Amino acid sequence: MKNRQIVLAARPEGLPKESDFRLIESETPEPGDGQLLVKTNFLSVDPYMRGRISEMKSYADPVAIGQVMVGGTVGTVVESKHRRYRPGDVVVGDWGWQEYALSDGKQVQRFDTSLAPISTALGVLGMPGLTAYFGLLDIGQPKPGETVFVSGAAGAVGSLVGQIAKIKGCHVVGSAGSPAKVDHLLTDLGFDAAFDYKQVTDYAAKLQEVCPQGIDVYFDNVGGALTDAVFTQINVHARIVVCGQIDQYNATRPPRGLRLLWHLIVKRARAEGFLVFDYVQRYREAQEQIAQWLGAGKVQYQETIVDGLENAPGAFIGLFRGENLGKQLVRVAQP
Repeated sequence: MKNRQIVLAARPEGLPKESDFRLIESETPEPGDGQLLVKTNFLSVDPYMRGRISEMKSYADPVAIGQVMVGGTVGTVVESKHRRYRPGDVVVGDWGWQEYALSDGKQVQRFDTSLAPISTALGVLGMPGLTAYFGLLDIGQPKPGETVFVSGAAGAVGSLVGQIAKIKGCHVVGSAGSPAKVDHLLTDLGFDAAFDYKQVTDYAAKLQEVCPQGIDVYFDNVGGALTDAVFTQINVHARIVVCGQIDQYNATRPPRGLRLLWHLIVKRARAEGFLVFDYVQRYREAQEQIAQWLGAGKVQYQETIVDGLENAPGAFIGLFRGENLGKQLVRVAQP
């Protein structure tokens, strides 16, 4: 069998292009003792991957030119010489954009398909869901009656942040990039208010309108001018959860914004960044709680699915154009 893989062909300048990636074929590897061969069913595309294909090292080494593109994956074991895994087991890992992968079992986890469909292993029960759970509850620490504002609220992380905040008794406001997404937040997800940031010229005035009591918790997926405006609207002892900065990921030179950190002094507020990997020992706790909310109808999720490994680059680029609603996935093979 041939193993199709997508490798990084060039370092993007600004918004990535499909020519920055290349589809290749290689021989499908044979598992040795203590190894298992996994067939990919779904792969994830996420904004953080933009940082991984630049030259600058952040919390992980950049993807090398010619290396298989990184990313979360879920798949089915097709052959195993590992004592803990059998053919047919569903496992989650980070073997990247390829149809087949070898594993020694250390970097994969079995996924319980009785909790939810297999695709959710990369979405509401995967990295985005865990990010929302720990970022909001551990860092944001929302209290009943407080106002929580979420930027990028129609994405995989933001949509769950807003729903968890509602469960916790908060007044929840979100921003998104189209009228349809705003309607989704209000009608489907139960946000108390929402606005299309592309149609707003004065963010501070809009935030005053939709958050009349100020902002107690800001879950920031976007950064940029919108985040600058939030600083002017935070309450005393506000918590700013810095999850993503998608507004800046494709910048060709460092952006220069307003100098607003003095608001943290005046309001005795706190801004904190985090990585979901810091909470790896508590993943099961979060997955079980989110699954319970799903079963009780308190949380819902959306997926935008593109078929075909060859379409992964286009799906990835589409994230920065706002083409997805909820979690963006690529279906490589039917489960």
